[in-house]
Parts: sequence; structure tokens; C-alpha cells
Amino acid sequence: MEDVTTAARPLSGAQWTIGADGHEAVVVEVGGGLRAYRADGVDYVDAYGEDELPPGAAGQILAPWPNRIRDGQYTFGGRALQLSLTEPERHVAIHGLVNWLPWRLVSRRSDSVVIRCEMPAQLGYPWPLELQTEWRVDAGGLRAEHEVTNVGREPAPFGFSVHPYLRLPGVPVDDLLLRVPGRNRLMLDGRLLPIGAVKVAGGDYDFTAPRRIGPAVLDVAFGDLDPDQVGPTGSSVTLTGPDSSAAVSIWADNSFGWWQVFTGDTLTGDRHRRSVAVEPMTCPPDAFRSGRDIIVLEPGQTWRAAWGIRPGS
Repeated sequence: MEDVTTAARPLSGAQWTIGADGHEAVVVEVGGGLRAYRADGVDYVDAYGEDELPPGAAGQILAPWPNRIRDGQYTFGGRALQLSLTEPERHVAIHGLVNWLPWRLVSRRSDSVVIRCEMPAQLGYPWPLELQTEWRVDAGGLRAEHEVTNVGREPAPFGFSVHPYLRLPGVPVDDLLLRVPGRNRLMLDGRLLPIGAVKVAGGDYDFTAPRRIGPAVLDVAFGDLDPDQVGPTGSSVTLTGPDSSAAVSIWADNSFGWWQVFTGDTLTGDRHRRSVAVEPMTCPPDAFRSGRDIIVLEPGQTWRAAWGIRPGS
């Protein structure tokens, strides 16, 4: 008979610390996400404790959809589906299905860790997926490489994002300079669901050149990425201090055509407006209903993408 342990475990599960060239990251079992990242002793991700649930989805992997789905309802392949309402106050399904599942260790080295999640088919999303992530650090910063495979017998709708909160220690959110390559933004209703899109040029949401965040309250999806700021390896968002002496960038390959920026205004306590969530997304909010930029994974098909964080601009 197999022994059963009753020893207390951290709320975020097993902890895998990786490090190289002055860079260190902590990846967790619950949700397979990023709990901390620092370089030369400076925390560039707003970390949380190992015995703490990730506040505001901090560091989580969001799949098989990012952001919100109106009423948790959508249709795919002629089938009407109903997801659990995981943000009941707004009557929406938010942030996918894998962010609270256990991820298992596949392999580990001093500078990298590979973890895997087997997501079963379920009510509201009747397609099993296998997800794998390699987290790695080196002199260039943090890099995450993702693979998602449809292990079912039918095509599956799919979207992907991650939810790190970036910070420059000692610099308030109001004083950060933000650059986002999106040339439009989604307009939202009172439930933070998209109702249209507008160009940002010259307006309060134009961050295509570095601009002070100030008192702006942001929980906005930016799309239509500026081709002058998108290269063969993708696009990036940068936060810079007021004197330009410190900066942090998050980059994502061309699998990601959207950026969500959230200034943490609904977080409580000392996390309120302490950092900025910058989320590369493959599709906009409510994409399972709109169909916009949805990926259809055929049976046996694997989707791959990469993103990362680097100190400096």
C-alpha cells in the first residue's frame, strides 16, 4: 500500500528555483506559474509568498483562454457550451482552466525547469489538452517556452496568456513611463467586456511612445500592433523609471498579437497600484464568443510560443 503523506505543504505547492548569471526565478507547482524573478538582487516581478495564493492572478498561466468570457457561454462546432462563472460578481468565466491545476516536474537543471500539466476534458470545455512549459534564465533574462497539444479526438478552440506583474522597486506606478506598441484599444462595458475598439493615436491611451502613467486607471487590451515596433522575433512592452536609470521589458513572439495592461487598482493592501500586470495575449477578451484570433487546435496538433522578461529597455 502506498504511503500517504499528511505533511503541510505551501499553498502554491512545490517550489522550483532556477538561477544563472545573476538571474533567479521561482516557479510553482500550482498553476505552473512564476512566483518571483530577480536580477542582481533586484525584484522585477511583484512576487508573492510560497504560502500565499497568487494575488490578482500574479504570474499565472492563462489557458485555454485569457481574460473574460461573457456569461461563460460560447458556441463552437455547432455546440453551445457553458463554463463555470469564476468571476461571479461580473457573471463571467475568467483566465482559463489550468491556473489552479497541479503541474508536474519533467526535468530540472540549475538554470531551467520543465513542467507539464494534463488538463482533462470537462463541462464547458470538452477537449483534453497537454501543456508543457520550460522556464529558463540566463544573462539575457527570463524566458518561457510553451507547448500545448490537443490530445483529444476533436478540434478545440484555444487562446493563451500569462499574467506577470512588473515593477521597478521604489518607483510608484504613477511615475513609471509605459510604452505599449498597440495602436488601438478595446472599449469596455461595466463588466470589463469589450464593446468596440478605437484608435489610441493622440489620446489618453496612446502609449506607443514612452509616457508617464500618472493617475491613469488601466485594465485595457491593446491590439493592432505598430509594425514599426514589431520585428521578426515579436514585440515588447517597457516600463522605465522617471530618470531613465532603470527599466524592465517584457517581450513576446509573434504568436501574441495583443497586450493587456492592468495597473492593479482593484488589488488591496500594499499591492494596490504597486506594480503593473503586462500580459501578452494570443487573442482579445471574450474571443470564444467573437471568434477573433482564436486558435483552433486539431487533434494531435501542438501550438508553441515564447516570451520573456529582461531588465533594461
